[in-house]
Amino acid sequence: MSIYHLLEIEFEQNGQQQVITPILLQDENDVILIDCGYPNFIPLLEEAANRHNVTLDSMTKLIITHHDMDHIGSLAALKRTYPHIDIIAYELEAPYIEGTKKSLRLEQAEATFNILPDEAKPGAEQFIRFLQSIEPVGVDQTVSGGEWLPWCGGIRVIHTPGHMPGHISLYLPATQTLIAADALVIEEGELAIANPQYTLDLDEAIRSVERLLDYDIKQIICYHGGIFHGDVQQALQQLIHNYRV
Repeated sequence: MSIYHLLEIEFEQNGQQQVITPILLQDENDVILIDCGYPNFIPLLEEAANRHNVTLDSMTKLIITHHDMDHIGSLAALKRTYPHIDIIAYELEAPYIEGTKKSLRLEQAEATFNILPDEAKPGAEQFIRFLQSIEPVGVDQTVSGGEWLPWCGGIRVIHTPGHMPGHISLYLPATQTLIAADALVIEEGELAIANPQYTLDLDEAIRSVERLLDYDIKQIICYHGGIFHGDVQQALQQLIHNYRV
């Protein structure tokens, strides 16, 4: 039997309280972590896993949905600490995670630096240095859109570009659950597009939401916002409508 745990991690970033929700999938054969937070998050991940009577040293795989710093920040440290885990990512994302291509978020930050007002540049420089500090790590297995992963009751990989070109979400048909990562967020109880200024292709992000209507989804888990409580199909259609009008 497969179950999942929401690892709600509260922390302070840039003077603001934030919460992210990595996911642990678990069955008799595997413990799979999905995304892993900012750098130096191993103690927070361990604490959150322990609340569900799971230890990180039991982890067998780590799936990365995309290479933003709040999703891969602790990846290299986790691989060093638990070298037996397999790192899994979408095929387009692997070069960015492994450091053979420059982070798209870093490219975006560098491209917009010169048009910033002078008072904003010190903060932007700090952000660029932070992005440059993210350690690369080798990907053990790449996956493609539509691929079926036979772990923890079965996982369907859904390519959901927009936020980033290689972004993926994961569908768990056994529980009709969508792990949306950053394809969606929850803001004031409503589904929304994750911070449009950081979404590299907003039109593509909306098309990705449209593709989610093809799945029988009863619950959505967002990396930023946790579980959505409401009529999923109606909420997705409303979100699409809001951007199409």
